[in-house]
Amino acid sequence: MRDRQLAQFKSLGTILAVFLFATAVITVPAQPRKPATAFRSITIVTEPNSTVWIDGVRYGVTDEKGRLATSGVTGRAHSIRVRSNGFSEIVKGLPAASRGDVEIKLTKTTDEAELAFQAAESLTTVDRQKAIAEYQRAITLRPKFPEAYVGMARMYSETGDLEKADKAIRAAKRLKPGYAEASAVEGRLLKDADEEDRAIVVFKRAIAEGKGFQPEAYTGLGLLYKDRAENAGASGEYDKENANYNESAKNLSIAVKQLGGAPDAIIVYQLVGLIYERQKKFNEAIALYENFLAIFPNAAESDAVRSFIVQIKKQMAEQK
Repeated sequence: MRDRQLAQFKSLGTILAVFLFATAVITVPAQPRKPATAFRSITIVTEPNSTVWIDGVRYGVTDEKGRLATSGVTGRAHSIRVRSNGFSEIVKGLPAASRGDVEIKLTKTTDEAELAFQAAESLTTVDRQKAIAEYQRAITLRPKFPEAYVGMARMYSETGDLEKADKAIRAAKRLKPGYAEASAVEGRLLKDADEEDRAIVVFKRAIAEGKGFQPEAYTGLGLLYKDRAENAGASGEYDKENANYNESAKNLSIAVKQLGGAPDAIIVYQLVGLIYERQKKFNEAIALYENFLAIFPNAAESDAVRSFIVQIKKQMAEQK
C-alpha cells in the first residue's frame, strides 16, 4: 500500500520526513492549472547559502548567487527571516504588494554564541551529537538562548532521548513564555511518548500562542488523528475511523494552507490526499492534487501526484 511508503512525522520547521514513492509512476503531460489560493512570485536576494523562513516556515537555501525563488507566497503581508553562517540573523517585513526581487542585506557577526548556534544548525543533518554539543556551547555563551534550547530538543528527540529533549523544551519555555514553536515540539514529544491526550492539549496551545498560525502543530494534530483512525479501522470501529480521518484531514488541510509554497507542504499535501482516497472522497482528492500541481509543477513528486489523479479517475469510472 502507498501509505506504507510514507515516512513518520518528526518536526515541521526543521525536519519533516520525506515521502518515498517506490511504485511505478504513470506520467501525464502537465496542464496549466489555477491554484485555489492566489500566490505571488518573489525572489529573495541575499548572501549565498542563506536559509530563508517566511512566517517561521522554512522555504529553502539561497544558491551560489544568493538567490531563492518561490511562487508560493500568499498576497498578504509576511515576515521574512534570513540566517547565514558568519552573519547576524535578520527579520524583515514583506509588504503585500512586493513582487519580484526582495533584497536583504546581512551584516557579519563576531558574536560567539550566534556562531556556535549557526554551527549547530549546520550540523543537524550531519552529526546529531556534534550539533547538540554546539547548541550547548551556544547556551553556555548565552544562557538566555531559547532558540538554541529548541534546536537541542529536536536533536535529542532525533536520538531518542525524550527525557533530555523535554528538559530542553521546558528551559526554552521558561526563557520565552508563549513560545509557539517550543509548544509544537513539546506536543510532538508527548505524541512520541504515547501521551496523546496531553499532546492534543499542547498542540492546541501552540496554535493559540501562534495566534492561529502554527503549521507544525496542525501537522502534529493531523498525524495524531490519522494514527487514531488507523487503529480504529484495524479494530473494526469504522465510525471512529471515519471521525478521526475527518479530524486529521481538517488539521492537515489548515497546515497545507499555512505552509503555502514551502517545501514541507509537499509532504502534507500527500497526507491529506491519502486520507481523502481512503475515505473515497475522490473529487476532493483530485482537487487537492491539482492544486498541488499548480503550486509545485516541477517537484520531484509531481509525476507521482499526476499518476494518483489518473488512478483515481480510473477507479471512479469503474464504479459507474
